[in-house]
Amino acid sequence: QVQLVESGGGLVQAGGGLRLSCAASGRAFSSYAMGWFRQAPGKEREFVAAIRWDGDTTYDADSVQGRFTISRDNAENAVYLEMNSLKPEDTAVYYCAASYAFSSTQWNYPYWGQGTQVTVSS
Repeated sequence: QVQLVESGGGLVQAGGGLRLSCAASGRAFSSYAMGWFRQAPGKEREFVAAIRWDGDTTYDADSVQGRFTISRDNAENAVYLEMNSLKPEDTAVYYCAASYAFSSTQWNYPYWGQGTQVTVSS
């Protein structure tokens, strides 16, 4: 099992950037694929980005391609989401999650953090 804690959210103006971090504790972090998801008010939670256990392969949602970058540091038990050129529609609670499979489907992720709020003002 793995426990996840997100940090780095906040308020930023459109066009700005933020770096989200997710600290993991528990067993065998390096064996999990990791993902970032987000949920805006009144909307369903959606996939943002995922990274394979070894960091060699990533996959991004179309809506964030070219703006967001997922990375991980297995030595630090951490995964990151670098967000640039933020837009008001990126406003959401951002969650990191751990999975046994490299996937963009939230139902494949059994472990979730509590989320961190990102608000982008216009």
